[in-house]
Parts: sequence; C-alpha cells; structure tokens
Amino acid sequence: MTPEELAAVRCDLEDFAEEVFEPFARADQRRWGGTYLRGLLLDGQRKSVEPMAARLGADGNRQALAHFVTSSPWNPAHVRARLAWKMEQAIQPTALIIDDTGFLKDGDASACVTRQYTGTAGKVTNCQAGVSLHLASDHASAAVDWRLFLPETWDPSSPKADPDKAGRRVKCGIPAGTGHVEKWQLALDMVDETRSWGIDVPLAVADGGYGDTAAFRLGLEERGLHYVVGISTTVTAHPGDAVPAVPSYGGTGRPPAAKYPDAARSVKELVTDAGRAAARSVQWREGSRRGTGRSGLKRMYGRFTALRIRPAGRKVRQAARGAELPACWLLAEWPATEPGPVQFWLSNLPADTPLTTLVRLAKLRWRIEHDYREMKQALGLAHFEGRTWQGWHHHVTLVSAAHAFCTLQRLARAPKETAPA
Repeated sequence: MTPEELAAVRCDLEDFAEEVFEPFARADQRRWGGTYLRGLLLDGQRKSVEPMAARLGADGNRQALAHFVTSSPWNPAHVRARLAWKMEQAIQPTALIIDDTGFLKDGDASACVTRQYTGTAGKVTNCQAGVSLHLASDHASAAVDWRLFLPETWDPSSPKADPDKAGRRVKCGIPAGTGHVEKWQLALDMVDETRSWGIDVPLAVADGGYGDTAAFRLGLEERGLHYVVGISTTVTAHPGDAVPAVPSYGGTGRPPAAKYPDAARSVKELVTDAGRAAARSVQWREGSRRGTGRSGLKRMYGRFTALRIRPAGRKVRQAARGAELPACWLLAEWPATEPGPVQFWLSNLPADTPLTTLVRLAKLRWRIEHDYREMKQALGLAHFEGRTWQGWHHHVTLVSAAHAFCTLQRLARAPKETAPA
C-alpha cells in the first residue's frame, strides 16, 4: 500500500490490530504489533526490520521493532487463534489447505536451515521450510497456523545429526524438547491445534507431498475428516470392484487368509485402462483473465476421470479391519492434448459425490499458492533476517495477520451478490 492508501484504512487497521493483538500482556506490545503490521503493508522491496523502520518515519524505532519480533515474550499461537476465529467468520471455509514453502537463505546460521528440496526454488538448496494451514473457500483464504520444519541434521537424537547444526540450537533459541517431526505429522498437529480453538472444518486438501503418505491420510480419517489429496503414480491400488478371495486349503498348516487374487497396480495404469473415453469435461471456476465466463472472465476447465478404487500398501492393510480394503475416489486429470493422465488425487468423500465437486475441491489448492505469492511478493514473508526460532514464528504470524487484513478489505469492497427476485 502507498502511504495514502494506508492512511485511508488506518482506522480499520487499528480496530483489526486491537482485536488480534488483544492477548498481548503489555500496551507496548500492542503498539509495536500495530506498527509492525503497518510496516508490512507499506510498499517497499524489503520487509525486514531496518527498511520497514525507515519507511515508518517517526514511528519507525528499529530497535523496538527488532525486539518486538525477535525477543518479546508473546505466544504466536494466541494471535493465530484470534486470527482463525476472525477469518472463519469472514471466509466461511469449506476446506483446510495444507502445504509447505521454502525460505531461501545464503548462510547457515538461521534456525533449521539446511540443504533440502523446496518448490520455491524447484531444486535442493539452502533454506528453511515452513508448513502452513489455511482456511479456504472458493472466494478467499487465510493462513492461520504455521510450523517451522526441523530437519534431522538439527536433531541431536537423530543418527543424521550434524554436530555443527545441533550445536547452534541454543543460540537459535530452539526449545530443548523440539526434535525432527515429518511434515505430514506437523500438518496433523496443526489440524489438532486449530480444532482446539473451535475451528471445525470437515475437509482437508493437500498436494502429493502429503497425500502419498498413507499415515497422513489415515490420520485425517481418524479425526473424522474428509480429504482430497494429491498423489503420485507411486501409489498402488486395486479396482473398486475387486474382492478378496480365500486360496484353496491343502489341509496342512494354518488356513490361508483372504487376499486379493491380483497384485495392486499403479493409479496411472488403472486410469489408462479405463480409457480416454472415460474422461469428462469439467469447469471448476472462473479465473482472473478476461474470457467467456458469466462474469466476463476465463473459464477454468479440463478433462477428468473418476474411479472407485481400493488403495493398497502396508499401512492401509494394517489399518483395515478385515481382508477388504476401504474404497475411495481416484480422480485424474487427462488433458485432450496428452497421451495419458497427468495428475492424480485420492478422496474419501462419499461414493455419490458428483465429479464436479471432486474436481472443484481438488483444484481448491490454488488458493494456498495464491496466499504464498501474496505474502512473499507484497508482505515480506521471506524477508525476516533474524536467526531465532521464536523470531521466525513471530514474523510469519504477523505476515499472516497483514495478509488477513488485506483479505478482509477485499471482501468488504467486493460486489455483493444480489439475491434472485
């Protein structure tokens, strides 16, 4: 925002800050929380403390801002809970979206930085990785919870521990009991935390980095959640109509247990065998570019196949209560220009779920990519220059608050739908 644009919404921002920073114990924390938000919202290439302080003018006390974000003892979970309550009312979310993003680093002094793959760079590089949970509907979304991924090299109890990195834990302020936890488990922990705040959204959406893990899918089911999650072609399954059979018994030894007569096959093989003719054209939303949609925007559509299947794998078999594996949806996108399907999802939504619903929910993940782009390009998500665990969590929470404020402003100014006469 320009200074003039920020001045025009100053009263709204102060009311917003008063609400989300209400848990702060001291008045100076509430003051600097509001000031930090203004620094994030003001136009500028860098949103680290020093350039923000310079843009804030008389309010820009660099030392006070640095202390507030790095050292001040406030719990980010309390702010996130307030943010979640407010955004749940505004967005009316239909899904929780889970993903992770990279924070590229030149050095190795920041908490949890290591060489690892990140989609941000599209390669293995030196970075931190943050896992986030967003409330989302078709028209809006907001990040309400975060976890900083701690690699095994930073965990002293891991056989892969790096002595140099483990030795920097105290300097980075990493809590003594914090060890390596897989990203999918961090995601489930955030689901549990948001539910403890009273946020109860019955559907989760995630990409293949999470959907490929059977333990993650089973964790969502144990929590009573439906899901639509991306998967890769490494996932195997039986057709939905496959039935386990008991092999003939020779009369000696333990009687054989029932099992599927044919080996599980890759999801790509199952869709390919269904044939190109099984794919149907589906429009799931209207984009942002001009086009032929009802609102004058481009229609987003593609060709999709939906099959009932029974996912296989050791974890799934162990969780099954009998010989028969649970059935679920396999959704695949098969563009007319491609020789085969190119993208796959699993869903435990009911068997009578329409294809259009499956596609719309699978494609809802674009909202988290939109959030990351806005938070990184406009609000300085990856600009924090501190090196501590607490500072990182404070900064991403404040950026989420700034992004939520922008979302609320957009929603307030959006044309209201007119009810039919």
